[in-house]
Amino acid sequence: MLEEFGKPLVVQEVELAEPGPGEVLVRLVNCGVCHTDLYTASGADPSGYAPAVLGHEGAGVVERVGADVTLVAPGDHVVTLFSPQCGECVHCRSPKTNLCMAIREQQNKGYLPDGTTRLRRGAEPLRHFMGTSTFAEYTVMPQIALAKIDPEAPLEGAALFACGLSTGLGAALRTAKVEPGTTAVVFGAGMVGLGAVAGSRLAGAERIVCVDLSPERLALAEGQGATDTLVGGPDAVQQILDMTGGFGADYTFEATGNVQVMRQAVEAARMGWGLCTVAGVAGKGEYLEVIPRFLIQGRRIAGSSFGGLKGREDVPLLIDRWMAGELDVDPFISHRISLDEVNTGFALMHAQDGIRSVIAF
Repeated sequence: MLEEFGKPLVVQEVELAEPGPGEVLVRLVNCGVCHTDLYTASGADPSGYAPAVLGHEGAGVVERVGADVTLVAPGDHVVTLFSPQCGECVHCRSPKTNLCMAIREQQNKGYLPDGTTRLRRGAEPLRHFMGTSTFAEYTVMPQIALAKIDPEAPLEGAALFACGLSTGLGAALRTAKVEPGTTAVVFGAGMVGLGAVAGSRLAGAERIVCVDLSPERLALAEGQGATDTLVGGPDAVQQILDMTGGFGADYTFEATGNVQVMRQAVEAARMGWGLCTVAGVAGKGEYLEVIPRFLIQGRRIAGSSFGGLKGREDVPLLIDRWMAGELDVDPFISHRISLDEVNTGFALMHAQDGIRSVIAF
């Protein structure tokens, strides 16, 4: 429970109402501790609110369903989707975006689609977070925000596909559409960046360069398919130009949230056709400075939310590729913790100790 911005989360019992029409009760089995949770808890998120039950990188089992639910049934294994897919709105019908509009307005306010909450502490209503609220043993969610997955997939690993891993994989496979034989540079070797490395490999990139300040994380990037690694710094762009005959990379990915690194990712993209995909979330009030000449010379910038993935369709397919042996998820899970240790998960993330702490309920 986020009681107050900048303060540790509080673990306590609250009341959870039964699912209403179109809603599903999910028993959470695992949940990743993601940077977005920390970002909101810190107060840096301009759209944050409290009190609220945080958490959005969850995987579990459907316990009960409300009226009119047709997409999942009790016993189904599911991954929670902060980016839902109704399948009917103007965005869902378009292949150009994954930003479903069906429940966005209420979700951004911390409510379920009908404008109310299922969470309560005594007489006090509590708000949901990102439509998911997975730092809890149980959650009630809209059916359109759940991806039904292979029941054989370990839920500990599947939870990572609820946000960070899918965001990185999708940035390469869906937003940038990396082509075989090309060169990709990934700035940042956290969960999203490592996903972009793996996605570039799956797409057939010939050369994949990963840039990070941590030698340990760069070693993990090599395990995901990076052919070259660079220790980040002010000379990173020049080093990439030197590695690419002076032109830059066909694709660059920014996965740090640092606007200075975003600028490096733009400037390291190839003149003529280089595409810079920004997946990192910058802080409140920050701006990306871009010299127009870099754009006039043919470079492009794309933003990527949840990797451009349409969650109910695409997340199960990514998990199938994992189960087929195309992805190695185990190295991403660096710490296994209990819900009572959620603040430890934040501290580990702040110290950049490991890639992902995963809560087991």
